[in-house]
Amino acid sequence: MDKNRHTRIAEVPFRTSAGAPPGAEVLDFPRLSARAHSHGVDAYSAMRPSFHHLIAVRAGTLRVSVDFTDHELTVGTWIWVRPGQVLQFRSPLEEARGTVVLFQPGFLSTATVEAARVDQPSPGRPPVSAGDATLRVLDVLEGEYRRLAELPLEVHVEVVRHLLAVLVLRLAHLPGGQAGATTTGEAFRRFQRAVDQNFFRTHRAEDYATELGYSVRTLTRATQAAVGCGAKHFIDDRVLLEAKRLLVHSDLSATAVGDRLGFPDPTVFTKFFRTRAGETPTAFRHRARGV
Repeated sequence: MDKNRHTRIAEVPFRTSAGAPPGAEVLDFPRLSARAHSHGVDAYSAMRPSFHHLIAVRAGTLRVSVDFTDHELTVGTWIWVRPGQVLQFRSPLEEARGTVVLFQPGFLSTATVEAARVDQPSPGRPPVSAGDATLRVLDVLEGEYRRLAELPLEVHVEVVRHLLAVLVLRLAHLPGGQAGATTTGEAFRRFQRAVDQNFFRTHRAEDYATELGYSVRTLTRATQAAVGCGAKHFIDDRVLLEAKRLLVHSDLSATAVGDRLGFPDPTVFTKFFRTRAGETPTAFRHRARGV
């Protein structure tokens, strides 16, 4: 809490736990809770980690919020939370059983990062069911991770790195995953990167199409195939997400948030936010902070 007594989002860097190898950790839910406590972090607070979370539920139900969208994870489902996304556990970790893989950006090889699109978050992507084959990979990874003393440290880290590469490649290439080698997939990846870089400058699909050398129709088809919505909807989703992050995470006024995101005046921003979120920016801020 700050002096105004509202909830803040904690920026959480990756810190290697005592006795753990560097770069990645594989934990069950009780160990995740204990890790947070040992690092002075409330496991149930809203947080913005600088590292990846792969969360798999094996028994029970776990409720999580990712970028202010609630998800219910049931047996066999996974969710991949990327660095910079806002994560909050909404139900007690002891009510479910599962595994969390934490890893830093830069831990995986460049080839794996490219093939699995590790550095390209997909805001709003729901949990997925990955099937038995992916769970078997996770079982091997978890088993090898716990055999730290059996190998020299540098060899152990490489074993974990390679098994994690198998896991993320499988997850990225599930039906509806964001990897792929088609022209449509490449168009979406270029569009996504451009939106991440320029959403505060322009909200027009036409501007991105011109910049990238595609037609709006091509971008719309590519975005629909990748994430199930049109190009303009995708841009607006990214703008709305950043607006929510700023409203909760910063003390900028709603007017200043709208200005930072490229809206010409506060009225336009308020209308956009109300249309997309169903409430005003101020009402969202108060509700999200529990004021």
